[in-house]
Amino acid sequence: MMMPVRCFSCGAVVADKWDEYDRRVNKEHEEAGKVLDDLGVKRYCCRRMFISNIELIDEFMNIGKK
Repeated sequence: MMMPVRCFSCGAVVADKWDEYDRRVNKEHEEAGKVLDDLGVKRYCCRRMFISNIELIDEFMNIGKK
């Protein structure tokens, strides 16, 4: 996963929370907003780092194989 280490806007560390967020939202099907609240991610700039993040590394790897 290529989650940025810090929030682009405020500089808070966000990458250390990604694994738990991903597990709870994608595997346990919890509500994203509640998970972010539980993890202590309160700023909207940091929250968008999680909500808007998509995994593109697989796409890039497929392009390199062509």
